[in-house]
Amino acid sequence: MQNSFNRYCKTMELRNDGALIEAYKKIHAKGAAWPEITQGMKEVGILDMEIYLFGNKLFMIMDTVADFDHNKAMEELAMKPRQSEWEAYVAKFQDASAEATADQKWQLMERIYKMNE
Repeated sequence: MQNSFNRYCKTMELRNDGALIEAYKKIHAKGAAWPEITQGMKEVGILDMEIYLFGNKLFMIMDTVADFDHNKAMEELAMKPRQSEWEAYVAKFQDASAEATADQKWQLMERIYKMNE
């Protein structure tokens, strides 16, 4: 069975600080993410995104259009309105350089198992 979308899974670590982690959760609560950021993701072909947290480790599931070119889309996303401002804003929570782009912070994971394959 062929999917009509692609799925990408990514990981990143937050700073190991309970207060910062709680604040990071709040800026990602329903309705809290900046609308320009969500709109930019949709414009580059991201259909849906979920982020999970375990301790200070983040896990992202990103579903995209079938013909999604990850590298091209991340370059395009970086140029969207307020994207660099958002990256600078969330950098204080993340265990990464403040100058790093979203693509440099979020590391693509390798799928090693799929039940129906």
